[in-house]
Amino acid sequence: MSVAATARTQFMTNLRFRPALVLGLLIVVFWVFVALTIDLWAVYDPLKIVGRKLQAPSLSHWLGTDALGRDVLIRTLYGVRYSLAVSVVVVVCSVAIGSLVGAVAGFFGGWIDSVLMRIVDITLAFPPVLLAMAVAASLGPGLQNAAIAVIVVWWPVYARLMRGQVLDVISRDHIEAARAGGASSWRLLTKHILPLSWTPTIISATMDFGQVVLLAASLSFIGLGAQPPAPEWGAMISDGAAQFYSWWVAFGPGMGILTLGLGFNFIGDALRDILDPREH
Repeated sequence: MSVAATARTQFMTNLRFRPALVLGLLIVVFWVFVALTIDLWAVYDPLKIVGRKLQAPSLSHWLGTDALGRDVLIRTLYGVRYSLAVSVVVVVCSVAIGSLVGAVAGFFGGWIDSVLMRIVDITLAFPPVLLAMAVAASLGPGLQNAAIAVIVVWWPVYARLMRGQVLDVISRDHIEAARAGGASSWRLLTKHILPLSWTPTIISATMDFGQVVLLAASLSFIGLGAQPPAPEWGAMISDGAAQFYSWWVAFGPGMGILTLGLGFNFIGDALRDILDPREH
């Protein structure tokens, strides 16, 4: 059996009997389906008043209404669009920036490595939430500025992760053989090093989706993210916090953050087991 066939067999073996992966995929696929199709079947407009203020859950409003009389369930379902959009933009941009910086630092070393890693260290020295709050406050409230703030916080994590992987791969024998064979630096980095360095980044990125959803919602909760009347989960929880006895106002968006975060974490854990079984 060839090496490729053996690798495929091992991958399929690792893929079997992963209930956490199946559950995570079901949760994420459900929320993606809601985000893409809710305009087709939503019975209420998330921005319009459809009932009495702070109406308790009932058959007509399954999660009740908020302080303005808007349907909480519909607003919760619409809110997943904001969370998914922010998480995808933040993770993709952070992976792209961080991986580029980490790969360059690890491959070239010397003063380039020192300068880039000092920038990374300075950024990582600040608590992520506080740094994100500071950047978002300086840019002004808004979902786009909140996404930029989270990217500023997140890319150094991938830079350090990619640098470590590049340093590990670059010392292997086949890299030395390719270098001795006259391969250029660009070819070494793109054809021989990066393809073997992506696994931890993919696993980390998958698990970070849930954390980004939580951090973006936190910024909205304190007024630095999405602004009213947008049905964003963090902003909805902030509204619910002012209605202590109307628990249903914050329950819907809170469960949205919880389930979406768990779904991505389940997928990330399963991918770690599948792609890097040596961890166990």
